[in-house]
Amino acid sequence: MAKGTTAVLLVNLGTPRSPSPRDVRRYLREFLSDPRVLDMPALARFLLLELVILPFRPRRSALAYQKIWGPEGSPLLVHGRALAKAVAAELGTGFAVELGMRYGEPGIREALTKLAARAPARLIALPLFPQYSTAATGSALAKLALEHARIGGLPPLETLGSFYAEPGFIAAFAAVAREPLAAFRPDFVLFSYHGLPERQITKLDVTGRHCLATPGCCDAIGPANRDCYRAQCFASTRALASEFGLASEGFTSSFQSRLGRTPWIKPYTDLLLPELAARGHRRLAVLCPAFVADCLETLEEIAIRAREQWRSLGGQELLLIPSLNAEPSWAKAIAGWVGNA
Repeated sequence: MAKGTTAVLLVNLGTPRSPSPRDVRRYLREFLSDPRVLDMPALARFLLLELVILPFRPRRSALAYQKIWGPEGSPLLVHGRALAKAVAAELGTGFAVELGMRYGEPGIREALTKLAARAPARLIALPLFPQYSTAATGSALAKLALEHARIGGLPPLETLGSFYAEPGFIAAFAAVAREPLAAFRPDFVLFSYHGLPERQITKLDVTGRHCLATPGCCDAIGPANRDCYRAQCFASTRALASEFGLASEGFTSSFQSRLGRTPWIKPYTDLLLPELAARGHRRLAVLCPAFVADCLETLEEIAIRAREQWRSLGGQELLLIPSLNAEPSWAKAIAGWVGNA
């Protein structure tokens, strides 16, 4: 590698090695053992994982993964590798780009080791999570710092922050979604985000009295909720709805993928669908702006399960709008952020 070259690490959440119950169990054990994901006392987390989740969930999750697994493997990994290649092509000479997963393979350590072997002058990491959360962004940053300290030969770690309303992110999502939305002609648009337990939201309230205290607490972002995942999700929705020219009564936001019985941020996607059907909506388009690559949560949870639920409710059709994946506009946006850094 030439002197002065910049190393770029793209970080996403992760994926099992295969859709077998054994590999899914191994992945879930690593993922759910993270105290930032299951933020509870260590003993309670261990008992929940070993007695409630791991005996049953791996087989069910494996069946779900099998529905979306492609010839080249996990969609999240396939799109991630393609994105890294596309970003490298956009950046050109003087840059090296690797993909690292917080959980599973290729891991952050493996990616950093590859970059260290090329003796870069700078190291820039981008967690591919548009909205900040301690469970995803915070965990990825902590792992990055840990592995960076363990591996020699690396320059200081620079990280790019959340990009929930960055013009490049919004424009890239709009470029991907505009054509299928126009062809589908929905009578309502739903922006569905990954959910989080309410306690993870309120922990980041710097005032201790803002988050989830009123129905409109997330309608704008200010000092009290600058790191609030829910508020950032709503900001993404507002930016995208404005980009598409959607009327206020023609769209809303919701949250999917909840786990367990503790309260998660609302409204819940699966409980909102019956309400939308009861209002007379029949053609529903769903965008998932918390996911920059199509994965289990988009391809199985929305495109398969939510679609089946929607049609059982009398809906005519539900269309999942593809995620950014490795679209040229998305790779160009990332390359621009890295270049500006």
